Amino acid sequence: MITTEKKSQIIADLATDKKDTGSPVVQVGILTARIAEITEHLQTNKKDHMARRGLLQMVGKRKKLLKYIADKDPALYLSTIKKLGIRK
Repeated sequence: MITTEKKSQIIADLATDKKDTGSPVVQVGILTARIAEITEHLQTNKKDHMARRGLLQMVGKRKKLLKYIADKDPALYLSTIKKLGIRK
């Protein structure tokens, strides 16, 4: 689990205004942080299949959100993946 401080930092970096906590861009940022943590966990715990299943679900959700962002605003999509270091 990501800490509340790290989550707050992600929200502050990606939010469009002060009250923005649930926009697709912020959701993608939070999912990216969680995916990174679970990936690190799976490096040491190779047989944790429930964590692997959760990881695949999060990757799928992030992919859907990124597709939504790309359809709505391609420039925002490109800037988001550049900020988060995600491949196309």
